[in-house]
Amino acid sequence: MEEQYLPELVERDAQGYWESNKVFEVSEDTSKEKYYCLAMFPYPSGKLHMGHVRNYTIADVISRYQRMLGKNVLQPMGWDAFGLPAENAAIQNNTAPAAWTYDNIAYMKAQLKTLGFAYDWTRELATCTPEYYRWEQWFFTRLYEKGLVYRKTSAVNWCPKDQTVLANEQVVDGCCWRCDTPVERKEIPQWSIKITDYAEELLADLDTLEHWPAQVRTMQRNWIGKSRGVTITFDLAEAIAEHNSFDVYTTRPDTLLGVTYLSLAAEHPITRALAENNPALAAFIAQCKKQSMAEADMASMEKLGMATGLTAMHPLTGEPVPVWVANYVLMDYGSGAVMAVPGHDQRDWEFANKYALPIVQVIEPVAGSKDGSRDASKDEPSNDSPCDISKAAFTEKGRLVNSGSYTGLLFDGAFDAIATDLKTRGKGEVSTNFRLRDWGVSRQRYWGTPIPMLYDADEFEIPVPADKLPVLLPEDVTMDGVQSPIKADPEWRKDSLNGQAVTRETDTFDTFMESSWYYARFTCPDYDQGMLDPERANYWLPVDQYIGGIEHAILHLLYARFFHKLMRDEGLLSSDEPFTRLLCQGMVLKDGSKMSKSKGNTIDPQGLITQYGADTVRLFTMFAAPPEQSLEWSDEGVAGAHRFLKRLWKAVHGHLAQLADGQPPSFDVNTLTETEKSLRRKTHETIAKVSDDYGRRQTFNTAIAAVMELLNELGRFDGNTPSTSSIRQEALEAAVLLLTPIAPHITHTLWGHLGHTESVTDAPWPRVDESALTRDTIEVVIQVNGKVRAKLQVPSNADKQFIETAALADPNAQRFTEGLSIRKVIVVPGKLVNIVAN
Repeated sequence: MEEQYLPELVERDAQGYWESNKVFEVSEDTSKEKYYCLAMFPYPSGKLHMGHVRNYTIADVISRYQRMLGKNVLQPMGWDAFGLPAENAAIQNNTAPAAWTYDNIAYMKAQLKTLGFAYDWTRELATCTPEYYRWEQWFFTRLYEKGLVYRKTSAVNWCPKDQTVLANEQVVDGCCWRCDTPVERKEIPQWSIKITDYAEELLADLDTLEHWPAQVRTMQRNWIGKSRGVTITFDLAEAIAEHNSFDVYTTRPDTLLGVTYLSLAAEHPITRALAENNPALAAFIAQCKKQSMAEADMASMEKLGMATGLTAMHPLTGEPVPVWVANYVLMDYGSGAVMAVPGHDQRDWEFANKYALPIVQVIEPVAGSKDGSRDASKDEPSNDSPCDISKAAFTEKGRLVNSGSYTGLLFDGAFDAIATDLKTRGKGEVSTNFRLRDWGVSRQRYWGTPIPMLYDADEFEIPVPADKLPVLLPEDVTMDGVQSPIKADPEWRKDSLNGQAVTRETDTFDTFMESSWYYARFTCPDYDQGMLDPERANYWLPVDQYIGGIEHAILHLLYARFFHKLMRDEGLLSSDEPFTRLLCQGMVLKDGSKMSKSKGNTIDPQGLITQYGADTVRLFTMFAAPPEQSLEWSDEGVAGAHRFLKRLWKAVHGHLAQLADGQPPSFDVNTLTETEKSLRRKTHETIAKVSDDYGRRQTFNTAIAAVMELLNELGRFDGNTPSTSSIRQEALEAAVLLLTPIAPHITHTLWGHLGHTESVTDAPWPRVDESALTRDTIEVVIQVNGKVRAKLQVPSNADKQFIETAALADPNAQRFTEGLSIRKVIVVPGKLVNIVAN
């Protein structure tokens, strides 16, 4: 064994062994428990960053640990390869997106290999290849045939910089999630998938995801946004075009008697009909299209509007109510119209104050009933919740006032009574609404999967037949930075079907389509008879452990859950959810800020691997913080991790140098000295702790700390007898095994030097010897009047009387009680003795 730890040689040899022996290639094996571990696959941007390294190391640690437990472990890797960054890079580098992407994949794959990740590379896939997106196109046509896909002209979120549509989930604080450009509203034809048909199931099944972070489930629950309310019809005093009335959805029918005006969205059909002959209103609509559509922004921005001159009739009182157009009303939620109750909605209150509209109080607070839902007809009005509607709207539920026959009712009673009366009059129905909108999947960019739809001469839509798939995306293109090459090429648009000329759709899919099912394709990437091989998919799925950032809580994770249910209903798999357990890793920070090129605070993983070795990088990223927390980068921490590995190497080297014949004899537990028993106990306590840290807690930093403590204890262990050599061998083997998931290269080499012929990768996880944990004696603290004065070793089975007698006889205890009267002796078995004296 070399005396010096040389990471470059050690890691080259270990990786060579894994590759030549195909160690991580797996197939279905029903004799073993399966374990599918997956980290969110990367976009091939060019180089790995430390966020990648941390994410993939976490997944690799879990995978290797589960393998050592004897499970059949699948850990694949691939590339989320479509997307706008490739187009921009192609323009900047005067190349095609495909060439840029494939070059990046090759480089990043080599980087991943240097880190020693236990991937089954035979399953590698890239979403930009026809072999992959062919089945995505096929699946889209199947959804179309089922009525789950439709195309219509609608108002969409439009990024003027990227010249493409954004889903609601891709608008962050009113800006494009990718380039941070303010988003506008634009009306164009686009394809959508009916995720709303699955809203109820997506919401209900969140309760089954007990191993997901509560924060992620809450974020999805809020995004789906189920609410119970009433859809109310307001008749117009005079019809506008074909519109005689319009509907309003509200969760607060108890405030209906406080309506003082009605507001329409800028995109509402009645608004657009009025704008045809009203240039000022048309200009106002145009202005609204440029504002943020984010709900948070709409709540805080200045409330603007225009009176339409229309009047609607109150459905209960018959009184006239003026109709306005307001910039804070969303067309995408409910019906695109709201009943304005300025006394009890802050946005309405701000609008009413700006335009001098009436503000009426119809709810008062009730003492001891914050939600206003319990029966408290005799309760007095509350002084706890101020209700001065001249200063702000009172938005809590309470008791109705100024509401005619409904006065005195609380929320639940008012909801039911008003809903019943509206239904009796044919003016309303109780209904359930969802905040979730259908998933618009059309994008006006080039580098994506072509949407597999055709149009005949009459613009009638036709799904591309399965035998004509895939619709290939041309890769040898020139990017001009203005228009998608397939939109600019009239020849590409031409096609024929059954002898008739047709044109192709030139939009491409939202790239979240590709990432919504890749985890399933990893189970059978070579399958060419369908999207999935149900037998193999059902063996591996669901994914047992998924790892990725919490920024994907709504976008990717919600879409993947939706796609999984779609694939289930197509008969491609049988499970209901894609990911059993979810771990959201924290960010990597430097000087308190997230690493980014713009801040100039990035760290190149490749340079660190060259300087210290991959195991050092892996060890530091796991030791610096628990997986869910942010990791603060530390150059000294990296150096410290390297020193620890050198110390481990030195400990094994020193141990082997002391052995005469290369292997220590076995030991007799009945003849061990107290020192030897102590080291054995520490060894097996460490095994127990690290096993819990890897498995239940997933706190790898504390696992490493425990192994460090074991190595410290080993450093204090002296002697060169056969039994000491055996105990030292056991401790070193345990340390090597416990570190194998984190630092697999060095442990691969050390395991061989410790006399093992099988690879440490396939070695079983160490078992705790419970008998080694027992103690013949225990340490008891002696206190005098509450202050620690001595420590005492007593037999582990000693009774209270024995412990008390021994404590009183202790020299230090006698010194601090000399001249005092002992009033009481309190014995806490196994812990302490407190002598009370004065």
